[in-house]
Amino acid sequence: MSLPTLDPLDLQILQALQLDGRAPFSRIAAVLGVSDQTVARRYRRLRSTVNVRVLGMTDDNRLGRQSWLVRLHCTPDVAEQLADALAKRPDTLYVNLISGGTEVICGMKPRSPKERDELLFDRLQRTRQIVTVTAHCLLHSFYGGSLGWLNKSNALSPDQEAALRQPPPPSLDAPIALDSADEALLALLRRDGRATLTDLQNATGQPESAVKRRLEALRSTGVLYFDVQYDHGPLGQDVSAMLWLTVAPRALAEVGRSLAAHPEVHFASATTGQANIVASVHFRTVTELYTYLSETIGALDGIQAVESALILRQVKQLNYEPSR
Repeated sequence: MSLPTLDPLDLQILQALQLDGRAPFSRIAAVLGVSDQTVARRYRRLRSTVNVRVLGMTDDNRLGRQSWLVRLHCTPDVAEQLADALAKRPDTLYVNLISGGTEVICGMKPRSPKERDELLFDRLQRTRQIVTVTAHCLLHSFYGGSLGWLNKSNALSPDQEAALRQPPPPSLDAPIALDSADEALLALLRRDGRATLTDLQNATGQPESAVKRRLEALRSTGVLYFDVQYDHGPLGQDVSAMLWLTVAPRALAEVGRSLAAHPEVHFASATTGQANIVASVHFRTVTELYTYLSETIGALDGIQAVESALILRQVKQLNYEPSR
């Protein structure tokens, strides 16, 4: 079965949605110089052919919460079952199978220390088929969150980007506190970032004016941002890998900034553990991965060691379980 082909307009629409996931089709159409109907038709096609989804994401740092990366080495007979179980948890952001199918890696956003400890010290430790569990707190994001690969695609001109980009959120003196209506709003947007105001009203039981105010407040404070999920193959990203870099402390910030600028990097963060930077990268072929490791990564000053592992299967992406 041949993969769908994306043309320049498809890529422009994808980047537009990355910049503003709730932008009306009329606004995107005006910036791109096409009709509203064309944008709507292309979006429907992208949803069916490459599984495009706009999802509302929460910046947990602005809520005073920690984000974790958990690595689980287990016996081959349980890896897929474990990955599927983790994918169903609301506190997991993504779940991948790597390392010959004997390691599961997941991004975890527990709402409280109690939820974190319940998973790490209770459930996982009592699963006999799990050989080792390592948990790494993400300390500082170099790239990721509201910034994804589509921001690096250059499908839009600088003027088009400026017309669609949302203003950056302000610095905060204290974590944002959410109430039950905010939580209900965010829960629906995590499943569908472009949910209608009517859907949001039904989820919160509040009038349209109140929903609009809450939505604007969550976005303006940076608690809520939107990300675009899609199948990587049609965009020439058949080979995905996780990298763990051990970097001299003096070079940590500089290496992180360099990684953020690399077009191959979708995510990079400083982390606790023996390796102090973790990154997610995508390529067309394993040869490109080799070249990236040997030439691009190899040229960075301060890197002492690199561990790499191919992602064999993505079980969950951005709170959403891909179709199989």
